Amino acid sequence: MNITENREAIDALDAEIIKLLNQRTKHVLEIGAIKLKAGEEIYAPHRERIVLQRICRLNPGPITNESLRAIYREIMSSALSLEKSITIAYLGPEATYTHQAAIRRFGGSLKYAPLRTITDVFTEVVKNKADYGVVPVENSTEGVVTHTLDMFIDSDLKIVSQILLPISHCFISHARRDHVSRLYVHPQTLAQCRGWVHRNFSQAEILETSSNARSAELASTERESGAIAGQLAAEKYKVPVVEQDIQDNSNNVTRFLVLGRQCSPPTGHDRTSLMFSIPDKVGALHRALAPFRKQRLNMTKIESRPSKRKAWEYFFFVDVDGHMKDRKVAQAIELLELQSTFVKVLGSYPDTD
Repeated sequence: MNITENREAIDALDAEIIKLLNQRTKHVLEIGAIKLKAGEEIYAPHRERIVLQRICRLNPGPITNESLRAIYREIMSSALSLEKSITIAYLGPEATYTHQAAIRRFGGSLKYAPLRTITDVFTEVVKNKADYGVVPVENSTEGVVTHTLDMFIDSDLKIVSQILLPISHCFISHARRDHVSRLYVHPQTLAQCRGWVHRNFSQAEILETSSNARSAELASTERESGAIAGQLAAEKYKVPVVEQDIQDNSNNVTRFLVLGRQCSPPTGHDRTSLMFSIPDKVGALHRALAPFRKQRLNMTKIESRPSKRKAWEYFFFVDVDGHMKDRKVAQAIELLELQSTFVKVLGSYPDTD
């Protein structure tokens, strides 16, 4: 086929794709109407996971699975926006990694509300001013975000999904590297790039900022300044990227949680997050965790946090493989309640990004 014939074939295929996409969307809208009538949540991460897995299995190439997932993310985002006006609250400002994670999960068609603090994100969802919230919970290099864990102590919100975002830090500046005398950087980002900063800017003035987006904003206004930020922030504030992937650990990943009100049903590959408190007695933690060992459940995480209510009282946060409706998980939680003074299931959700 020559160029003209190929283009005519593309035009015909585009017409068919548009027709099929609209047919697909009509079915989605019918399902959404049924869900709304039944009082169910529109966003269904378990169904989303099934769809993305199926399209990848059906994909013969040459388009990559990653590209196909990105296309379908926007198709699903567009359908969600037509089903209901949905607002996603996230830890702002715009162009932060949390913003990037939210778009990665929900696509570009929904409304996004940047908020100043993690507390504000929880509050916005609790007050129904936002449908879902996105907050960071841990980084593979620097560990947990304690503020997020603490918020679950008094909140009834559920974890309905998670987002695993590879973090790629960039050095950005309008100036040449050897002309940069000030470097703007968020404290968490500095911790993740400390080796690179020491090698390249040991003599520069390091100025800590409130966010990566703020770092980029400041670097955009000063000719002899630079910043460490993400690609999204560099694009928003129009600061050239001088060097990419400057984090000390190449496997630098941040985990974000999606906050909502209703958990998804089991998918067969889930994670359950819960918190509990135990009596101040010798062996209490060992006895509390014994049910998980008895049921042969894999605990993927355990963290402790002071309760802030009583001296030397702690809450323990645990992630375990399985869904709270799975028989083994349900039995383990039931036995945990016998050994604990307080137990709260924070949510069960698909254990994938």
